[in-house]
Amino acid sequence: MRDGAHDDAMNFDLPEELAMLRETVRRFVDRELIPIERETCEGGKIKPDVRGVLEEKAKALGLWLYDVPEEYGGLGLGLLARTVVWSELGRTIALPSRNASIFGPSVSPILYFLNEEQKERYLLPVIAGEKKACFAQTEPDAGGDPGAMRSTAVRDGDHYVINGTKRFITGADEADFAQVFAATDREKGSRGGISGFLVDMNTPGVKLLRPQETMMDDRPWEIAFEDVRVPVENRIGEEGEGFRFAQNWISAGRIRHGARGIGVMERCLELGAGYAKERVTFGKPLAERQAVQWMLVDTYADLHQLRLMVHHAAWKADRGEDVRYEAYMCKYLGDTKSFEAADRCLQIHGGIGLTTDLPIERMWRDQRSFVITEGPTEILKMALARRVLREYAG
Repeated sequence: MRDGAHDDAMNFDLPEELAMLRETVRRFVDRELIPIERETCEGGKIKPDVRGVLEEKAKALGLWLYDVPEEYGGLGLGLLARTVVWSELGRTIALPSRNASIFGPSVSPILYFLNEEQKERYLLPVIAGEKKACFAQTEPDAGGDPGAMRSTAVRDGDHYVINGTKRFITGADEADFAQVFAATDREKGSRGGISGFLVDMNTPGVKLLRPQETMMDDRPWEIAFEDVRVPVENRIGEEGEGFRFAQNWISAGRIRHGARGIGVMERCLELGAGYAKERVTFGKPLAERQAVQWMLVDTYADLHQLRLMVHHAAWKADRGEDVRYEAYMCKYLGDTKSFEAADRCLQIHGGIGLTTDLPIERMWRDQRSFVITEGPTEILKMALARRVLREYAG
């Protein structure tokens, strides 16, 4: 080997500081979260007294506002660093699967695109914990296909009038304002016909209809907007830019799905391998049964594949590259493979896996739901198919 050849080699290891971050968060999860994970939540939300204790521990850990840019008082961790945190948090069910916010207020990345006046009224109060926001895009007839949304925002002088219904809106009951996406030009659809608005939840015409009971522990809301008048200055960006803002957020969110899947798969291996060594049937531990060994190996191989994919996508994003298609794959493989891992883990445990004594059933339900929400697998694969045909068929 020529001198210095190793300098050009591909490096698949995390940088030292991120490896240390991973170990720090892992210890926190193992010591503070897993021991109490069946007792932390109620109705899909962290119990207030538990939240207070965990937030103080998160501050002591030095990870408060880890995902908020430094210019707004946060740590400003890059996407690769955040995937490390998300992966470790994915190993426990102590936190709500869609809002693990003990490390500071939940801040929608869309809010960083606001103008300065809007940031003063909405972004900064959210970071300070004085206001809460929800994201309102999904509709009864427009989930995976947001371009088909029926909610409209019609310009009327210096206001827009919004009409429509939004469904599966997490946190709507606690939100002070909503980031609402509505059609300003139905003919253009997602190609310049959707705009985003900041809508205060106490605006006349905004109505919380009902919480939706789901197979998970989540209780998202259905919201009606009836002749809701919103000032033009509450529009996010220019008219027609709403879909672009929403998609910028969703790409990072899809990589987060993959990162969570890493944590779920690791926990399933820990639980499955440990139980397989302990449980004896017909005179032998399950660990000596080839059928069980193969289930563990399948999860192990899927985990390796997913970790490489997620870290690569996050690395590219931190370099400023377009990772739309990598994000599609992270979510598609992350959600499906982590659900399969939870399913195998449940099967290995048999009847005890069906009980709430163990976290497996919760992981099974949550991961199954993610295969549908925030981008169904079939739609992601359809978008990826177009990319494949362009790239390989000319």
